[in-house]
Amino acid sequence: MKNKKHLSAPYLFLFPGFVFLTLWLIYPMFKALQISFYDWNFLATIKNTFIGFDNYIRAFKDTIFLLSLKNTIVYAIVTVSGQLILGLSVALAIDRITCGKIFFRTAYYLPVVTSWVVCSLLFKFLFNASPAGLVNYALIDILHIIENGIPWLNEAGTAFLALFTLGIWKGVGWTMVIFLAALQSISKEVLEAAQIDGANEWQIIWYVIIPMLLPTIFLVIVMLTIGAFQTYIPINLITNGGPVHRTEVLLSYMYDQAFKNWDFGYASALSYILIIIVFSISQIQIKLSNQIEK
Repeated sequence: MKNKKHLSAPYLFLFPGFVFLTLWLIYPMFKALQISFYDWNFLATIKNTFIGFDNYIRAFKDTIFLLSLKNTIVYAIVTVSGQLILGLSVALAIDRITCGKIFFRTAYYLPVVTSWVVCSLLFKFLFNASPAGLVNYALIDILHIIENGIPWLNEAGTAFLALFTLGIWKGVGWTMVIFLAALQSISKEVLEAAQIDGANEWQIIWYVIIPMLLPTIFLVIVMLTIGAFQTYIPINLITNGGPVHRTEVLLSYMYDQAFKNWDFGYASALSYILIIIVFSISQIQIKLSNQIEK
């Protein structure tokens, strides 16, 4: 009897978490899958019509969806590359300094723990179209490069410049911490042996450190890619998908379909298309990582 109580104790602790997981994650996932096959209306008085895969077919005929997909892919490529390169560079620099490590780690990691809302509103101010915007102020009054303020957020190209900068700046600290932890696992004897063989600093980084960090690099790429495809808050607060949907991304377009157009069936189909895309990209990256490691 005592053994049975001892074995059941962990399940009693896990049960509340399992209930919340079921109610707030598992059930909504399956419900969204069901809704994606219907012309769904949230009003109980209107009958929901089963339409099969029509919502999925509609997505690939929707020019705004295809544009938002393209924007999301471009955003992922630029921000993931930027965070990866800068994060690794900062990690290598901090790993080599002898004093101030805690200060620099904290300084670079601070944007990571800062709210996306706060960071988005800050960048909206920085790239304000008026001369009062900090970027325009620097270009006009300090550097004297331009005479009139640039409407950064009114054009897709310049708006994406602001969004890319925010995405990279906010994520560098997280990437840095992961790479710093990985650098600690590299044996000092290996680095010393490379120095004895006559390798300079750049050769050690390129031929010794980076190959040993490849598993971590692929892990970071997978995590950053998933995060990039889930970007929503900066788009919503800085450009709101404008001008004319040209900065729309998958999540912002999905949100508009659900809560502005009340087209829950189509929005649910878009959510599962996003899941399939992210899952496929992650699996490709993991397989590439495994092949390189072999």
